Amino acid sequence: MCARRFLLVIFFLTLLVVGGSFAIWQYGQRFIARSVALPTVEFKAPPAASGPDYVRIENWLNLPDTVPPGPASWQPKGYVPQAIALRPAATFYIHPTTYLQRDRWNAPLGDKESQDRARLFVRSQGSAFGQTSVYAPKYRQAAFGAFLDTGEDATKALDLAYSDVARAFDRFLSQVPDGPIVLAGHSQGGLHLTRLLRERIARDPALARRIVAAYVIGWPVSVAADIPAMGLPACTRADQAGCILSWQSFKDPANTDLITGVYNGSTGFNGQPRRREDMLCVNPVTGTAAASRPDQSAGTTVPTDQNLADATFTPGQVGARCERGFLMIDGPDNKLPDLGPYVLPGNNYHVYDVALFWGDVRLDLARRLGAWRP
Repeated sequence: MCARRFLLVIFFLTLLVVGGSFAIWQYGQRFIARSVALPTVEFKAPPAASGPDYVRIENWLNLPDTVPPGPASWQPKGYVPQAIALRPAATFYIHPTTYLQRDRWNAPLGDKESQDRARLFVRSQGSAFGQTSVYAPKYRQAAFGAFLDTGEDATKALDLAYSDVARAFDRFLSQVPDGPIVLAGHSQGGLHLTRLLRERIARDPALARRIVAAYVIGWPVSVAADIPAMGLPACTRADQAGCILSWQSFKDPANTDLITGVYNGSTGFNGQPRRREDMLCVNPVTGTAAASRPDQSAGTTVPTDQNLADATFTPGQVGARCERGFLMIDGPDNKLPDLGPYVLPGNNYHVYDVALFWGDVRLDLARRLGAWRP
């Protein structure tokens, strides 16, 4: 499965963030030590109806109006919200992988370590959508090792993870039966979001009309081979509602071979081959494919510790341009703020796809929500 092979690249980035050295990485080539990451057991299907009950609040990482407020209500130091009147809206956010163990193919919801990491992602990423009511489900995510394999066990692990996401989405819709909704996911969350768009949004025109925007972040999407089957068009205007955004952040000199080597020629959702020249890139600063200067950036969340648990809001630090399917970033005098130690060889800023543009995502969402019509 090409999606899984791509995740083999992307999920290594997550490993660097959440701890544990499972690989030897060299510029321009990859070696993953399967012997220390691949699950050591066969996939065992859980009993029917044993998944999380999304009626229960403990099966959500974030829900609106809780006491105390959930992690998506976090705001960085120095951030002053703009006084923009927005209609009420709700966001369904899917976090990336956080389970690194080898003892099973899917994460148990009771694993404190992986759930603490998931809350960190809701805090640092889901909060970019915090002007809406954010619903972020726990789910039996596929373990990292599932992405080192192309066999039946790995396929079943991904399917199980998605089945939880789909059921959580059903509960989300029951709680938000009308009005505008936003969809967002990063990395593994982005993968599940593409399937949700394909299997749910594309088959339900009434539901599709409710979508303000779908943020498929840190995941490649083909305008020619994927978008036609996903139920929404690609975003081409900053004031466009009901469309899909995607970006993958790199800085010059960039090496994107690890991604394009898997992506190019893979089969898209409509059966056509994917090509790099068709890869969707939307600059979150401009809301289009147009370039932006650093002084146009609404604000980056610059971490104040290596655990990425807190950050300072810093405007005017990141410019960006779409180039051959990727979002190329730069800063004043070609210098970016120090975001921490998790930039990958090849100048891949995948870990910081949201942090780089935290303030810009909030403004982009405000524009699209203002343009949304019932």
